[in-house]
Amino acid sequence: MNFQRIFYDMLSNSAPIILCVLGGNYAHKANVLNISLEGMLLMGAFSSVLFVMITGNILLGSVIGILITLLLGAVFSVMCVTKKGNPIIAGLAINLLASAISAFVLKAMSLPNLNVNNIVDVAGLKINIPLVKDIPFIGGIISGHPLITYVSFIGIFIMWLIMYRTKFGVYVRVTGENEDAATSVGNKTNRIKYVAILIGALCCALAGINLALEKMALFTNNMSAGIGFIAIAAIFCGNGKPVRSSMYAIVFGLAQSLATNLNISAGPASGLFNTLPYFMIIGILAVVSVIQLKNNRVRGFKNE
Repeated sequence: MNFQRIFYDMLSNSAPIILCVLGGNYAHKANVLNISLEGMLLMGAFSSVLFVMITGNILLGSVIGILITLLLGAVFSVMCVTKKGNPIIAGLAINLLASAISAFVLKAMSLPNLNVNNIVDVAGLKINIPLVKDIPFIGGIISGHPLITYVSFIGIFIMWLIMYRTKFGVYVRVTGENEDAATSVGNKTNRIKYVAILIGALCCALAGINLALEKMALFTNNMSAGIGFIAIAAIFCGNGKPVRSSMYAIVFGLAQSLATNLNISAGPASGLFNTLPYFMIIGILAVVSVIQLKNNRVRGFKNE
């Protein structure tokens, strides 16, 4: 078994999950349950590849993909924040809408997928970090990833910095913890929620670009494969804390990496390993839930 390849794939698979986790965390801290992470990621992947195909320009296609995903985030914000709609229903609607739009366009174009390999050089997008790439074993794991993969890991520190070391972060957390108190001191809570959701949409758009454009130069319908929901599970397990939630995202990335690499040598049983990440999610959620339940009981006894 090639352990270097497993850990390389772990970082690669973790990147879009981490971006969705970071994006979802902003909304979570503002007391908005953003179920639409999956749809936003899918829209980011679809629209970026589609407009790279139309324009022939990677940067322009990516920017348009981000703008369209932000528009989707604005629609979710209006439904949940301005109109006070149920975020679960609104989020599911966004997920279904993104999937339906991409399926409809593919059907209208009579294409099974969107392939831009003639425009995007996937190998050329990989960054070989000087000096690091020459380190035995470690170099082959850390070096050789596309830009957004590195952005996702840097984003963990950036989110921690914003959330715990800036006024905006304080406003977001206060809005989530006690919205009435935040309003009473003059904070415009709706505006804060809008910004938090739109930051999440931006992160999901980057996740989609990383997944579809940077790694494969290809879009297939429903290629997100539950990444948005995995991110929600990581947010829950990490209690909305950037570093802890991202660690769970990396664990899920490792599960996907193991599934992929074990498939290569498993032969007819390879399909069983595809379920490994999802069983791991169920297991981790069960363990975290039990631990949280015990902690809540202990706190209750102490309060009595």
